[in-house]
Amino acid sequence: MLIFLMPFFYAMAVDNIRFGMVRRELREIADYVSNTIANLYFLVNSTEIQSVNLTKELVYLPSSVENFVYVLRIEGSGGTALKVIAYLKDRSSVLADTWLTPGLKVDAARNSVVSCGWTVVVGCYRNSAGVYVWIGYG
Repeated sequence: MLIFLMPFFYAMAVDNIRFGMVRRELREIADYVSNTIANLYFLVNSTEIQSVNLTKELVYLPSSVENFVYVLRIEGSGGTALKVIAYLKDRSSVLADTWLTPGLKVDAARNSVVSCGWTVVVGCYRNSAGVYVWIGYG
């Protein structure tokens, strides 16, 4: 009986190792996006111009993770941007997240992208209502 269960347990162990590696890669992606947003935020706040809009192309963003399509999302609550989440499109339980600088608001119309080989851009703008961040395609 034990001989028949071994392939099943082996497959589970291989999956756990594989998705552990995918999570680490998703963490690096989420950190990269979060750091880019933080840099844009500091640049927007370093000027006294009332209306500022900065964007940055994410040139080091992979188009897939271990041949999986992934989603990048800026998650917020009540309009406040909280964190960047990267997760597999077909397996949303495989994810990684990283917190954003406090005080940012999320542009609800542009808060997620799906990796597909297109150029991904993040942006930060300030107007009379506050400082907003977004993610979209270039």
